[in-house]
Amino acid sequence: MLTPLDIENKKFAKQMMNGYSVEEVDDFLDELTKDYEKLYKEVSESKNKLEDLQENIAKYKNIEGTLQNTLIMAQSAAEEVRNVAKQQAEQIINEAQAGAKQAVVELEHELISKKKELEEVQKQFDVYKAKMESLLISQLELLKDVNKD
Repeated sequence: MLTPLDIENKKFAKQMMNGYSVEEVDDFLDELTKDYEKLYKEVSESKNKLEDLQENIAKYKNIEGTLQNTLIMAQSAAEEVRNVAKQQAEQIINEAQAGAKQAVVELEHELISKKKELEEVQKQFDVYKAKMESLLISQLELLKDVNKD
């Protein structure tokens, strides 16, 4: 690609007859140099902007990748927390059920024990009742004997 300096320094061979006017060619070249210099600067600025934009795109793609990785890690962490919470809930339920079963077994044993105590007390009561009846009968016999005498 030609630079504005290349255009400015370009020299044409002069012909004596039927040649171009040197002054007109120089004026045209000056005008062409100005326009070309303006376009050359714009292209150069556009290239710089393009490079900056490409750097920004690369930076944003890097940020996007980091965000995606962070999101994946957050999802994994959330799922792990959910699984741990579920396991803990199941463990608490299992412990509660085991505790309840143990309490039922203990209550059944206590109930059996209390029934045995009740039976024992009833037997003792029956024995006491029989003794009292016997005592009362003997006392009645004594009273009858005393009345006969």
